[in-house]
Amino acid sequence: MPEGHTLHRIARDLHGTFAGEVVEVSSPQGRFASGAALLTDHELIEARAHGKHLFVEFAGERVLHVHLGLIGTFTIDAAAYVGERPVIGQVRCRIATEAHVADLRGPMTCAVITPEQEDAVHAKLGPDPLRDSDGGPAWERIRRSRKSIAALLMEQDVLAGVGNVYRCEVLFRHRINPATPGERLKRASWDLIWTDLRRLLPLGVATSRIVTVDEQVEQVESALAKGEDVHLDERTSFVYKRTGEACVVCGSTVRAKDVAGRTLYWCGNCQRRS
Repeated sequence: MPEGHTLHRIARDLHGTFAGEVVEVSSPQGRFASGAALLTDHELIEARAHGKHLFVEFAGERVLHVHLGLIGTFTIDAAAYVGERPVIGQVRCRIATEAHVADLRGPMTCAVITPEQEDAVHAKLGPDPLRDSDGGPAWERIRRSRKSIAALLMEQDVLAGVGNVYRCEVLFRHRINPATPGERLKRASWDLIWTDLRRLLPLGVATSRIVTVDEQVEQVESALAKGEDVHLDERTSFVYKRTGEACVVCGSTVRAKDVAGRTLYWCGNCQRRS
């Protein structure tokens, strides 16, 4: 499932491409025809994200609500579209002007909602490191829970936008035992997690890749600070999808087990901090 940085990147690109434009909205697949009819020929005002939810606001107090789910994609042409616009695959929703096209395929949610309904979605979500500066509301839920911190990081009503890759990597980066119950986690440890996610997720937006290994993090930050293009080698990780391999820090075997419906990867030797 796409993690939060992907949705924020899509929101950024949709906004940059279509905001202020009167757009044509259609449903080549046909499953969203009635919703598209409510949006077409309206100005696209703003695209925004909260966690794994995308909201595209149109004139007339209409909001397109999208959740990509496991297989959804939202592709946007980077350059002006010339000639006929082919439909490739099962396009649930298409947003288009004379110059650009954005196609949504395979989403879990694609619906037109009211601003009040959007507010209700936001109210159910925890703070988003890409959207919110205060991780306190997440901490209040964590410190009262007996669930493990590894499970809690995956609950979107606790913390919005973080998925399995960031969960595994951020816990390793701060040597935190993933089995630590929320009620036993130290506030200082949570502050490290929150601050690090606030650092890492924007790099994902900038590069469209999850960047967690120190060398790549520093490389991306340096390039962005200089206004340079980012060129990364093949993505590396500390523990994610490295089951049975040697930990890059201590040499112990990287472990794996199912936690909250996804495979958690961790180093039992390095990650002892509670």
